[in-house]
Parts: sequence; structure tokens; C-alpha cells
Amino acid sequence: MFLSPRPFKTTLTYPYMEVQLDKSLLLRELDEPYTVSPEALACYRENGYVKLKDVLSPAVLDYYGTLITDLVFKLNTLTKPMEERTTYERAFLQIMNLWRENDEAKEFVFSRRLAKIATDLMDVEGVRLYHDQALYKEPSGGFTPWHADQFYWPLATPKTITVWIPFQYTPMEMGPLAFAEKSQNVEIGRDVEISDESEQLLAEKLAELNFSMNDTPFDLGEVSYHAGWTFHRAGPNLSDKPRKVMTMIYMDKDQTIIKPRNSYQQNDLTTWLASYPVGSKPESTLNPILFSY
Repeated sequence: MFLSPRPFKTTLTYPYMEVQLDKSLLLRELDEPYTVSPEALACYRENGYVKLKDVLSPAVLDYYGTLITDLVFKLNTLTKPMEERTTYERAFLQIMNLWRENDEAKEFVFSRRLAKIATDLMDVEGVRLYHDQALYKEPSGGFTPWHADQFYWPLATPKTITVWIPFQYTPMEMGPLAFAEKSQNVEIGRDVEISDESEQLLAEKLAELNFSMNDTPFDLGEVSYHAGWTFHRAGPNLSDKPRKVMTMIYMDKDQTIIKPRNSYQQNDLTTWLASYPVGSKPESTLNPILFSY
């Protein structure tokens, strides 16, 4: 069941002022197209990721960030002390498919603006949602090990992409996402789950192969998109505030489901693809088309 939406009018508080904002302006922004420059397209296709400035306004990030943060802490079930958690559990609080919990979270997840960027970067006709996930790195939260997302997905082609949206300025001390440039094209570590082992193995291999790493901070309004096979990691959160991030995973709308190659892909087939048959398109109600030309 969906939780009740917030009022149509909202008050955003900035230093020295309050702004009464019509929510229709936020919805319009989430729907309006963002032009991806030729340079950004080239960067993504060469390096397997791209960081884009000013994709979302402070008003959108404030409104939906507050809403999603409330949901994350309401739905979170990971309450063990940090010292008792595994490396994966220390990395972040992970809450998935918020769009199915709340109508306004759905507005954000279903943004045509964000989905169109994913479509353009992958050079496809449209994209479906695989799933969304909030990734909140708590104060004193640990590092996120090197990994590639598509290890977990029973999908036939590399036409997959994730948008990473920080709800705050994210300096180095908060653990911004870092990318191994051009790593989407190398078949190393593709059979390793995210773990201490993946961190050690991939750190060694990526260094040995002389891959450059981009681990720069994220400005407010800046987001990144990375391909499913691009290796990435994040440092620990050394600040006294949570690193609040929302992500959406998109796939080519004409993607095909394949036979799962590991237990994680079997679980994803059941959980996120509604157990649709191998060889079919992921056309269940869990995987709506969010943008199409």
C-alpha cells in the first residue's frame, strides 16, 4: 500500500529565508529534458561513466531528499552496532523499490528527465526500470568494495546503467562514488560478489592494468551514470552526517532475460524481474518503461 503523499504546497528553508514553492514546479523539472552534451556522451562511451553538473535543482533535492530520507529510516531493519556488521553491512543502509512504498517517491524514481539521460547515454530507444535503491552511508560507515553491478543481473546485454544521486554536497570525507575508467570493457572480476575479496582482487588487478580512477567530490545537483560492468567503489564516511544517495538502475527496454549464472542472479530474477521466462523481455509491472522515443 502506498503511503500518503505530502501536501501540494511545500516550504523550503534556506539561509535567512523561507520559500513557498508550488510542487508543480518540482514535477515539471523531473519531467523536462536535460541535454547531454556531445562531450558527456563521448566520456560515458569511452570511460563507462560520466558525471553531470546541475541535473537537479536544490529545491528538488531538498523536497524529495527529505521524503526519501524519512522512508529510509522508517523502513530500515539493519540496527546492529557498526562493529558487529559485515563489510557489506557497514558500507550502507540499502532500501530498495521505494517507488512501491510511496507515491511521491514514485514521482522521483519515474522522472523522465533522468530516464531520458540514461536512454541517450546508452544510445537505445528507451529504458525500463530494473529497480531503485537508496544507499545511505551512516557516519562511521565503512568503505564500499570494488565491484561491478551486472554480476547480480540475469540480463543478456551490457545495455544497463545506474544513476547515482547524492542529496547533499558530497566531499571526499563522505565517500563519494569512484570509478575505474574504461573498466567496463575488461573481463576481470566479473564472477566476484561485492566483498573484502572483490576489494583486494580488483584493487590489485586494476592497478596492475594501470586503470585511472576518478574519485572526485560531487557538487550539489551533480549526478553520475555508470554502466553495469564499470568497476566502482566508495570510501568510508568520515563525517558526522549520513551520506544520503538515491539510485535508479535502468536497462534497455528491449533487454532480454538470460538463465541465471549464480544464486544472486536467481534471486534477482525472482525479486526484481517477477520470474519472467528466460529469453523474454522483462515486461512485468515491476519493470515499467520510464522513457521511450
